[in-house]
Amino acid sequence: MHHDKGAPEPKPAATIMLLRDDPEFQVLMVKRHQQIDFASGALVFPGGKLHRGDSDPAWVEHCAGWDQFDVVQRTLRVAAIREVYEEAGILLAHYPSGELFEAASDPDVRVAVDRGDLAFIDVVRELGVQLRLDALIIFARWITPPIMPKRFDTYFYAVRAPANQIAACDGHETVDAEWISPSDVLRLAESGRRTVIFPTRMNLQLLAEANNAADCIRRAEERILVTVLPKVEERDGKRVLVIPDNAGYGPVVEVVG
Repeated sequence: MHHDKGAPEPKPAATIMLLRDDPEFQVLMVKRHQQIDFASGALVFPGGKLHRGDSDPAWVEHCAGWDQFDVVQRTLRVAAIREVYEEAGILLAHYPSGELFEAASDPDVRVAVDRGDLAFIDVVRELGVQLRLDALIIFARWITPPIMPKRFDTYFYAVRAPANQIAACDGHETVDAEWISPSDVLRLAESGRRTVIFPTRMNLQLLAEANNAADCIRRAEERILVTVLPKVEERDGKRVLVIPDNAGYGPVVEVVG
């Protein structure tokens, strides 16, 4: 994809929308720490940029669905699962028998992985499980516009959350973890009671169109993926962000700032 000359190159990133029906349709949101330099204090989906270990070829022995994806998607999916493990304590994995991993995650191990003191692959190997790469459904892909000092090329994935795992924030990058309906997040953002950045809000609007987790995943599987790279335009004397009309979000005009 073309990028403006002089703009920072977007870094690959991945994020996960963990879905459940309990009893209403909900998604897991985490609150970013106020001292984090990107989206500080905002409600976001768990995720982040890629780490070196996410592309380790040894993952072939510890991932379900490995042969279904190219090297880019393998790496992104490993990164997404690692990030939700670090930030929310949920490990999307199963045993060789197919039984889901549903045990609680050790907070000290999560911290060690986050700091880089312990390789995520070693944690998975020790637990004797396989990451569920094939359970992740591509929901969207957004690239930060060139006007921003930090840019990311982010894949959003949707997946049903394991029923018996409890989400818990890491206390470092995230300070709260909350199961909440997409429409409730949008209302909180509209009232100013929560901060929700533009891409997150747009994807929450798409989530809110679904009736339940299964309906959300079906819609994502049927939707044609259109990469969203917001563009800046001048309209009525204001700088606004616009996105492609065919991306599934409808006509969108967002005032910059």
